[in-house]
Amino acid sequence: MTFPIRLNDIMSSPVETRGPDCTAQAAAATCLDRDIGSLVVVEEAEAVGIVTSDDFVRILRDDSDPRTIPLSEFMSTDIVTVDASATVGDAVEVMFDNDVARLVVFDGDELVGLVSTDDIVHHVPQLLQRREFNRPESRAHQYHRSQETAYEMDDWETQSSGLSDEQISVGDRISFTKTCSEQDVRGFATATGDTNRLHLDEEFAQQTRFGRRIVHGTLISGLISAALARLPGLTIYLSQNLSFLKPAEVGARITAVCEVSEKLSEDKYQLTTDVTDGDGERLVEGQAAVLIDETPDVGQVTVEAVTTG
Repeated sequence: MTFPIRLNDIMSSPVETRGPDCTAQAAAATCLDRDIGSLVVVEEAEAVGIVTSDDFVRILRDDSDPRTIPLSEFMSTDIVTVDASATVGDAVEVMFDNDVARLVVFDGDELVGLVSTDDIVHHVPQLLQRREFNRPESRAHQYHRSQETAYEMDDWETQSSGLSDEQISVGDRISFTKTCSEQDVRGFATATGDTNRLHLDEEFAQQTRFGRRIVHGTLISGLISAALARLPGLTIYLSQNLSFLKPAEVGARITAVCEVSEKLSEDKYQLTTDVTDGDGERLVEGQAAVLIDETPDVGQVTVEAVTTG
């Protein structure tokens, strides 16, 4: 069973707070005693600022005797708040949009935590290493149903951009789409032994946080492997990091998208690996490292060109 990582799962809580009249010396002592890097400044139950270790360093540089300076004189007032139910992916977007490294977390009107880039990196490091996901396609070619796959089915779709039949380059992209059917879910449960009732029992699933049956997270992420198998050459997994952001309903049509982000060596590559639903919402995101060998020159099959855009 998988579910989106939310801020209330990773945030620092409870939050240390001080009033705006608290002195820098007292605030610094609190940070040292609690082994923390920041304080939220609260006035009349309202968060009005935040003080971090960078702020303490700055006043040490600018003031000959900073001990009695109140927090109100050097705190950062451009605090950005977020709800505790927000996903980690949402938090990263808010951080990037506002150019901040910390978010003040509320549950309704209650201050419940702080989340920093360090918290996010600790739990899901790939979220901070990603490129813009939705951008215009710049190159197109014909994708060839490859020698590496034993068969294709009419329900499956493959699209690509930038790929050639001879080599792989940074920016090349391949996607694979299929419907995760009832048969797929039950077959996966049998094959793996994951018979969690969340995936198989509608009445049970209705009582969970999802309110319905959902597809196994590892079945969804398995489409990444299917997309990689359609790169030119024989693709071999070396590593994979994943974050599960949103569940998929049984019967949903989903797409795995893999894009080459870095050439690690002559035959090793790093790729971003994402799975989206029919509305383009990300279900899974991550990074993979693969080794790509030449295709063995045996058992050649007839390949069919599929026009892609």
